[in-house]
Amino acid sequence: MQGQAQVHVQASPERVYGILSNVTRMGEWSPECYRCEWLDGATGPASGARFKGYNRRGWLRWSTTCTVTDAEPGRAFAFETSLPNFKRRGAQTRWRYEIEPVEGGVNLTESFEWLWYFAVVVWLTFRGPRKRIAALEENMRQSLERIKAIAEGETKTGG
Repeated sequence: MQGQAQVHVQASPERVYGILSNVTRMGEWSPECYRCEWLDGATGPASGARFKGYNRRGWLRWSTTCTVTDAEPGRAFAFETSLPNFKRRGAQTRWRYEIEPVEGGVNLTESFEWLWYFAVVVWLTFRGPRKRIAALEENMRQSLERIKAIAEGETKTGG
C-alpha cells in the first residue's frame, strides 16, 4: 500500500533539498508531524542518521523513530519510521522525497509505502487503509504546497 503527491517548485534542487531534509523544520509544512529532533548526536541528513517525529491527528498523539535511508543533496531524501513498541518488527513506513530538475525549477514528489504488518495497525487505528491513504495523500499535497511556498519565498527574499 502506497501513495504519492507531486508539485512544481520554482527553486534550485539544492535549495529544495536543504529545506525538506532539515527535519527540524517539518512542523512548518506537515499537517500531522508537528515537531522533529535529531537523535544520537546527529545534526543533519546522512544515511543512517536517526530522528524522532512527534505526530497528531485529531485526538491521537504518537511519536516515531525515523532512520534516514537516502540523503542525496539536490536529488532525494528518504527515511523509514518505526513505532517504539514495534522496533523488533522493523520499519513500518518508508517516506521518500524525489527532486527532479526541470526547466524553471524542480518537480518535487513525496511518497510513502506501508510495510505489510503496519496495515493491521492502520486498520485498527484509522478505520481502514483506504481512508488513511486518502488522508495521507491530502496531507502530502498540503506539505508539498507549503514546502513550495517556503522554497519560493526564500528564493525571492534571498534566504
